[in-house]
Amino acid sequence: MNPGILVAGETLVDFLPERAGPLASVERFQRRPGGAPANLAVGLATLGHTPWFWTRVGADPFGDALAATLDDRGVPDRFVERDPEAKTTLAFVEHDASADRAFTFYRDRTADTRLEPGTVPDDVLASLEWVAIGGVSLASEPARTATLDLAERAREHGATVVFDPNARPELWDEDFPEVVDDTLARVDVVKATPDDLAAAGFDTNTDTETLAAAIHDASPHTLLLTRGDAGAFASATDVAPWGPTTVDHPGYSVDPVDTTGAGDAFTAGALAALADEEALNEALAFANAVAAVTTTAEGAMTALPNRKTVQAFRENH
Repeated sequence: MNPGILVAGETLVDFLPERAGPLASVERFQRRPGGAPANLAVGLATLGHTPWFWTRVGADPFGDALAATLDDRGVPDRFVERDPEAKTTLAFVEHDASADRAFTFYRDRTADTRLEPGTVPDDVLASLEWVAIGGVSLASEPARTATLDLAERAREHGATVVFDPNARPELWDEDFPEVVDDTLARVDVVKATPDDLAAAGFDTNTDTETLAAAIHDASPHTLLLTRGDAGAFASATDVAPWGPTTVDHPGYSVDPVDTTGAGDAFTAGALAALADEEALNEALAFANAVAAVTTTAEGAMTALPNRKTVQAFRENH
């Protein structure tokens, strides 16, 4: 097996509440596999682009369940590490009346914070076309150093590096903008929400073209900006393989059940389309459809659709 994509970052357990409202008032939860990079890896596999996935879970019952889920979803286990000295990260999800969510993490020195630099060898990096990293791994050491090292070496070997800042204020002190700025210098494509970019210190009250220019000035040649039910926007410079362009897609109208993982589904759709050498406008439309379908079922990983489902959805919308 020789995947052309590698995803790196956390795999964790999401506990979904039985109903909307403050966590303090919720008595029952459903356990679901999660973590943005894990969702992305499974999403890519489901869409026919099975990646390598570098992650780390505890040698505990939750880690057992997550490793089994990744295996069941077709994700190869070469870089799925088990940590005998750390627990698996847990995240409790809180829903409001519009199905939007907030997180409470149990992530103090857990397994995914203990990724070590150099784990993915150079010969693997040399075989890749794409590497995807996320912001949660940057919140703790040694995972931050390991993730930045991976991005640097991947670019040296010619891979396109994709970064999702995935701002989670619960995991950060005041240094999130500085770390994101440091990371942007090492990546090619940024997928983000306006909230992600605001947390990173960008002015999101301006128009999207000006915001995109600020991202390009920080180094990345492409910005994929998701805007919830308002769709998505993309901007690329003349350095991008798909050429200089600006694209706006309105998204698809659905009745959301759970928005957890919708951004990860979008990233999976965009990356799968770009890996197929689709134009940026088609990649944006496809990614929006993947994300929209995901919101119509509970869970993040468990709601990810295959290509047939996405095609049927687009034909009906």
